[in-house]
Amino acid sequence: MSQFSQTSPWGARIDRRRFLYATGGFAAFAVTCPLHGFAEERPPFSANPFTLGVASGDPAPDGFVLWTRLAPEPLAADGAGGTGPDRVRVRWRVATDDRMRRVVQQGVAVADPDLAHSVHVEVRDLKPGRPYWYQFSVHGEESATGQARTAWSYRDSPRRLRFAAASCQHFEQGFYNAYAHMANEDLDLVLHLGDYIYEDGVSPTLPRQHDGDEPMTLAAYRNRHALYKSDRHLQAAHAMCPWLVVWDDHEVENNWASQFDQNGSAPADFLPRRAAAFHAYYEHMPLRAAAIPNGPDMRLFRRIQFGDLVRFNMLDTRQFRSDQACGDGTDIGCAEALDPARTITGAEQERWLIRGLSRSRARWNVLGQQVFFAQRDFEAGDLKRLSMDGWDGYAPSRDRILNAVAERDVRRVVVLTGDVHANYAADLKADFDDPASAVIGSEFVTTSISSNGDGADVPGNAGVLLSENPHIKFVNSQRGYIVCDVTARRWRTEYRVVPFVTTEGAPISTRASFVVDAREPGIQQE
Repeated sequence: MSQFSQTSPWGARIDRRRFLYATGGFAAFAVTCPLHGFAEERPPFSANPFTLGVASGDPAPDGFVLWTRLAPEPLAADGAGGTGPDRVRVRWRVATDDRMRRVVQQGVAVADPDLAHSVHVEVRDLKPGRPYWYQFSVHGEESATGQARTAWSYRDSPRRLRFAAASCQHFEQGFYNAYAHMANEDLDLVLHLGDYIYEDGVSPTLPRQHDGDEPMTLAAYRNRHALYKSDRHLQAAHAMCPWLVVWDDHEVENNWASQFDQNGSAPADFLPRRAAAFHAYYEHMPLRAAAIPNGPDMRLFRRIQFGDLVRFNMLDTRQFRSDQACGDGTDIGCAEALDPARTITGAEQERWLIRGLSRSRARWNVLGQQVFFAQRDFEAGDLKRLSMDGWDGYAPSRDRILNAVAERDVRRVVVLTGDVHANYAADLKADFDDPASAVIGSEFVTTSISSNGDGADVPGNAGVLLSENPHIKFVNSQRGYIVCDVTARRWRTEYRVVPFVTTEGAPISTRASFVVDAREPGIQQE
């Protein structure tokens, strides 16, 4: 990345000063030094511009990111949200009370058309380990009020962290009943583990419809994100607490891998689409300026730590992976999947992860990532049928990480996963083919919010999955999310499920709960 400029996916250059205005970096300066090209005296918007809600993310001990996007017409055909071509000043405030009376920070950020009039304010100089409330305003219009929380400082020993993990929220395939309940949970944080949007076209027979054909352009990806962000339950969950987000495949295209789409297109044809998808993803997520895309490249893997209790290593298993082995799908005896040169994380991210795990002083070390990590055999009998899109298709990558955990005595490793539209709980083994081998970590897989419709309590292949994979202790394919309640002594995961998503108004219940004792690896069902 140039020190002074940023290249957008369509080739335009955003100078550094203008970019920092758009992300809040020059908020105080912007109050006293107007720039040419601002809509200073524009008429009122056609509607309240905060139709996509507010969000916070990536908490630090002294602050967090605040996000919104001005979009009075969120599905305007040009993807611009009905805001026009001008940059717009947006005021933001942070307070210690939910009525916004005790304001402790405020400023002005710039909503720039090159970033779809989105705003990413990096708030600093706050106190650690406490809640704050925030709000945006522009031209007499006010946003909803959101709640954010700072992380604890690294020297602190917080008593507890309670957070949720979610993934896979296909808009057409169901309503976000789970988010309606998540918004009422007492949470410090939400992890979204991928498939925030889906790239499918319109399916008229499903409960809800997409806004148009499969997105290929920046305008189309912007509108797809805007459609998803328009859901009131998703907005409520975002406004409740900070989110840590990572993508999986459907934010771009199903099962994409590095420079390759699922159709075998030449990289020169696929990468412009990937660049457009990345740019729209940044525009709609509460991410820091460090994540601004550089064309088809975007740095999304990062660490977030809460005192000495939990360190989150948020991974990107799409952008740097080798193409799927043996034609993707599932396969029996795929030798290519065992090639040590293949990678799911890329060499740089793998080194970053292993180094971070080795040096961590946190009580619990979390990998927040996308695809099934433990071995998962779908075939009854001696043969193994494995998924080439998950870590089974990149077995040497998994082995290198698990071997490093074992050799460097990294304790209390927990992998959190999405993608597969089902709940799982599993032990991570030194050797998945030997039931007697050592347990060196745990994996909790969250089901989908809505993808694949209503689901079922027990999937039809549960018997094979449990018998062929003794390290897997639980399988369920209802919709919902997981809630993790973590203390220094114990990790507890609740599987929160709804009975249906094809209509609204589903109740919530806890289907199962598992605990990990800090003194002894391995999951136990309560």
